[in-house]
Amino acid sequence: MGRRIDYLDDPDAPAANSIVPSANAAVFDGQGRLLLICRSDNGNWAMPGGAMDPGEHLAECAVRETLEETGIHCEVTGLVGMYTDPGHLIYYTSDGECRQECSFVFRARATGGEPTPSSESTQVVWVAPEDVGEYRMHPSMALRVRHALEERTEPYLG
Repeated sequence: MGRRIDYLDDPDAPAANSIVPSANAAVFDGQGRLLLICRSDNGNWAMPGGAMDPGEHLAECAVRETLEETGIHCEVTGLVGMYTDPGHLIYYTSDGECRQECSFVFRARATGGEPTPSSESTQVVWVAPEDVGEYRMHPSMALRVRHALEERTEPYLG
């Protein structure tokens, strides 16, 4: 598997050559803990998520990606925000794709399953909000997590 390299406002980053709609899920359990994965492609912690498939609704993408990456079933309950910063570029070493960020983050509640790593996640954990800062994240993911934990009344539009 190739690696993923995230760039943020880096003048030396490669130029974007794609934009792919993707979704993340801010999944909470009954104790108010947030579901996080350790990504297998870069070692960073993140909310589960990934690219939307043809024929799929974006919220369905968030639910599917969560199950695939974590073993947790969930249902979407709201929108945290949309994240389209052209300064955040994601470079995939396997094929040279360089995506401009285009991610929608949905709030969700867990409905079943057990935390189970996958080929895309080396660890899957439930994290208390006060402990999230102990997990190494790319700044763009940390922003999404912070917004999810704030329980914003309006979605972030950026």
